[in-house]
Amino acid sequence: MTTLSIDGKQRDLGGGFVVRRMLPHLKARHVGPFVFFDQMGPAAFDDDAGLDVRPHPHIGLATVTWLFDGVIRHRDSLGSAVDIHPGDVNWMTAGRGIAHSERTPPEARHHHASLHGIQVWVALPRSHERIEPEFHHHPAAELPKVDRDGARMVVIAGEAFGATSPVRVFAPMFFVEARLEAGARLTMPEQHAEWGAYVVEGSARFDDVELDALDMAVAHDGPPPVLEAKERSLVMLFGGAPLDGERHLWWNFVASSPELIETAKADWAAGRFPLVPGDEYERIPLPTY
Repeated sequence: MTTLSIDGKQRDLGGGFVVRRMLPHLKARHVGPFVFFDQMGPAAFDDDAGLDVRPHPHIGLATVTWLFDGVIRHRDSLGSAVDIHPGDVNWMTAGRGIAHSERTPPEARHHHASLHGIQVWVALPRSHERIEPEFHHHPAAELPKVDRDGARMVVIAGEAFGATSPVRVFAPMFFVEARLEAGARLTMPEQHAEWGAYVVEGSARFDDVELDALDMAVAHDGPPPVLEAKERSLVMLFGGAPLDGERHLWWNFVASSPELIETAKADWAAGRFPLVPGDEYERIPLPTY
C-alpha cells in the first residue's frame, strides 16, 4: 500500500479569513473523486462583516459545504436560496454549468459572525459531467450517524461504515465526519480503493503516518489503512473509486478535456451563464492568468 503525507498551502483572503488548501497537491491530484479540499477558517469577522463570495461559475463537478461553525447563505442560478448551518449538507451538482454565490446572511453580521468548515469538489464521472445542474440541501437530521468504539461519525455522502447517505452521488465514494476519543481505531471502508484523512483538531496516526492538526494523509493500492486517534480528535475521512481518467482544473472549472474548459471560459466572459436570482448585480470576473 502507498501512504502519503500531504502538506497544505494557507492563504489569507483578507480580514483574517484564512483558507487552507490540501488538494490538489503534487503528491495527490485527486483521492477517489475528490479533486479539491479546503478548510475555511476558523474565522471571526468584525461587526457587520462576513463571507462575501460573489456569483461565480462551475462545470463538471459537485461542490460540497460542511460547516463546524457559522452560517452561509447559498444562492444559485437554479433559484436555490438556502442557509447552511453546521451538520447540514449543501450538495450542488454543476454538470454542464451553474453559477452561485456564498455569503454570510445580513442578520448574522450583527453579532461578530464566525465561520469554520470544509469545502470539497467531487469530480463527476465522464458519463455525467455534462448533465443538467442540480442543487440538494439535506438537514442534519437526514444524515446517518454511526457510533463505533469511541468514534461518533456522520456519513455526509456516499457509503461507509455500514451506512449510506441520502445525498445523490454519481460514483462510489465516501465523505465522513469522525469525532474520536483518544485511542479510538477505525479501519477505512474496504469497499473503496482510495482513502484520505484530514485532522481538523487533535492528532492521529494513519497507518504509519503521524498526523497533527491540519495534516492530511492519503492511501491507495493495498488493504484499507487504519486510523488511530492519539487524543480526542475531529477528522474528516474521504475517498472512493479511482477517477475514470485525469481531470483538467482551471479556476472553478473541472473537465475531462481542455475544450470543455475553454468553452466554459468563453461562456462566462460573454455572460452566457444564467444569473443568480437575488444576487444578480455582482459577479467575479474571469481571471486573466
